[in-house]
Amino acid sequence: MFARSSVQRQARRPWLALLAVLLIALLCAAPAFAQAAAPVAPPVAAPAAPNVGDGLDRALNELGGGEQPLALSLQVLILMALLTVLPSLLLMMTSFTRIIIVLSILRQALGLQQTPPNQVLVGLSFFLTLFVMAPTISTLNAQAVAPYSASQIGATEAIERGGNVMHGFMIKQTRKTDIAMFSKIANTGPYANANDVPFSVLLPSFVTSELKTAFQIGFLIFLPFIVIDLVVASVLMALGMMMLSPTIISLPFKLLLFVLVDGWALTMGSLASSFAS
Repeated sequence: MFARSSVQRQARRPWLALLAVLLIALLCAAPAFAQAAAPVAPPVAAPAAPNVGDGLDRALNELGGGEQPLALSLQVLILMALLTVLPSLLLMMTSFTRIIIVLSILRQALGLQQTPPNQVLVGLSFFLTLFVMAPTISTLNAQAVAPYSASQIGATEAIERGGNVMHGFMIKQTRKTDIAMFSKIANTGPYANANDVPFSVLLPSFVTSELKTAFQIGFLIFLPFIVIDLVVASVLMALGMMMLSPTIISLPFKLLLFVLVDGWALTMGSLASSFAS
């Protein structure tokens, strides 16, 4: 009995194997038949969305001559160079330098080492810089950025117009003596008018003038706090408290004086008005 059942199972195995192969073939061929039977709709091209990179590519192509796009490696090199230069442009071509130096001197005059912290001072300087530079930024946008975005002018002309706007702002804040000094060093000039001063002379002259102005404002800020330090030190010496640090005693009086005169408003207002043309 067991022998017969074994023989029957061996006889059924080829049929089962054949059925399995046919089933697998049908399953594999079904998608192909369905795809052949279903009508294929033509692909619809999606409307191209405006991309920021298109304007950047156009600018790089125009700077490269406009005949053919620059190589990808060269584009990456130019972009990395621009990203490296941008912080320097922010520091050296705007009002940021004068503002951050004055606020740092103010903190030192109060006798506070880390209050306000550096992040707060940089943030205040940045937003006050945006406030001071708002008219210049608006003019820059109207004369250079907006026409270039509308494809009315090329990248070279946009850069030239933007440079003229920044040139006008910087020349108003630069002393003539500094321009004369750097033009003498560079063996250029004399210049017929302010517009003839090149950026190679204007930029170091502008930075030098900003540093000088910042230290002049810092000196005026330091004077009342020095008086408080001298008075407190003299009183402590007269009382024989030479072992007590005058800084500990004078700090509350400095803060009280600064709060009573509304020092932050005076400082910010004076810095903003110092750039008025």
